[in-house]
Amino acid sequence: MSQVIAGEDVYAIAQDIFASMVDGDVGTIVPWEGAAPGWQEPLTAWVDLHGDWAGRASLTTETSTAHALARALLGFGEDEPIERADLVDAFGEVVNVVGGNVKSLLETTGTLGLPQVADVDPGLPGGLVLTEMVLAWHGRALELVVRGVL
Repeated sequence: MSQVIAGEDVYAIAQDIFASMVDGDVGTIVPWEGAAPGWQEPLTAWVDLHGDWAGRASLTTETSTAHALARALLGFGEDEPIERADLVDAFGEVVNVVGGNVKSLLETTGTLGLPQVADVDPGLPGGLVLTEMVLAWHGRALELVVRGVL
């Protein structure tokens, strides 16, 4: 694992994704101010990168924020309920696009796994955190982490 995944590159990816896929406007995702939040009801989505460079991109937030994100992505009204399948599809798609963009930063070949969503971050055996940031989306915290496998 010799390639560096710069935090500013991952932040730019997040900004682009939220501007193009979620909000249709720039500047809706910014660095979180203050201490990282303690998750009460977390939801984590992740996608694994396989090949010459192996790793994982993950996104964790409160379940309520994941619901709001899914509604925004799917064009649902602010109070419309989200079924679990729609939540998993939408939240997984966001991290899938993050992972694809991280993969594009690499100078090696590889593949992207299927996105996974769970209430608990399973961690990554042998994984080393390369980039970790807490972002604010409309005042709600999201933690974006990129790990590489040793």
